[in-house]
Amino acid sequence: MKKDIHPDYHTITVVMTDGTKFETRSTYGSEGDTLPLDIDPKTHPAWTGGGQHLIDRGGRLSRFKKKYEGFLS
Repeated sequence: MKKDIHPDYHTITVVMTDGTKFETRSTYGSEGDTLPLDIDPKTHPAWTGGGQHLIDRGGRLSRFKKKYEGFLS
């Protein structure tokens, strides 16, 4: 195996958006650095289930419904 081709793997502190912290090992920065997160599983809609409201203002969904209204009735 070639020497000196792998990045340094060390301990960093990750700060979540609510201020909670945890330590993990990473190639980010250097030993003891802090990685503040802008988006994390506690706030992002993909993990929290928020933001999944279907908003349609005369767009695709409305056209689809109009096209196929009465199809199964």
